Amino acid sequence: MENRLEHLNQVNDVPVHSVLDPEFVSYGRVVTGYDFSEMIAYMEQNTPIPENGNTYVASVPEMEALAVSAEVQKKFYGDMPIEVGYCNGRNTTWNGFEYHKGSEINVAVTDFMLILGHVWQIEDNTYRFENAKVFFVPKGTAVEMYQTTLHLSPCRVCDAGFKGVVILPRGTNTPLDEKTPNGDPESKLLLQRNKWVIAHPEREPLIKQGAYPGLLGENKELHY
Repeated sequence: MENRLEHLNQVNDVPVHSVLDPEFVSYGRVVTGYDFSEMIAYMEQNTPIPENGNTYVASVPEMEALAVSAEVQKKFYGDMPIEVGYCNGRNTTWNGFEYHKGSEINVAVTDFMLILGHVWQIEDNTYRFENAKVFFVPKGTAVEMYQTTLHLSPCRVCDAGFKGVVILPRGTNTPLDEKTPNGDPESKLLLQRNKWVIAHPEREPLIKQGAYPGLLGENKELHY
């Protein structure tokens, strides 16, 4: 891990921290006490990495049926209903940020990087890219991202791409019945159920979905 982290810092013009570093504490924590090995094995055997872009699936019944999912629901989420899905892909750019009302767990099936920010850095529905930090997540690590943490898809650290399990409160990232904003400025950011998004104006796929174009600064690319 040290070698890869060192290399990522050499090839990028922004610092790449580890989720094991003190810098991560305001964004989340490393989750211990759960055995995610069956979930990781399912991901390795049954979920492909797309040739281009990313694939996100909110809910995979086979992973939700695993014993560890029931344990996470009971102990981590206080017996609130959850969904277990995944995000696999080849992303290398920052693109945008989302956040949820409730923590998200990512389980790194491969090494990957996360670009993270804080909701309190949003001003008038805009966010400046230079406030974000980049974190390396080693394969096999589970991380909690607090509900105040801005995030989006992981970024790959090798040509093959990345794979990650995504655990969230049930219903998150599914279509809304109705998304007309009201008098609360935050409502302009609501894109799907329990999913508030700020996108870079150049990120057409997100803008076409209706994401709010509030990211300021260069849409950087991360290198590996």
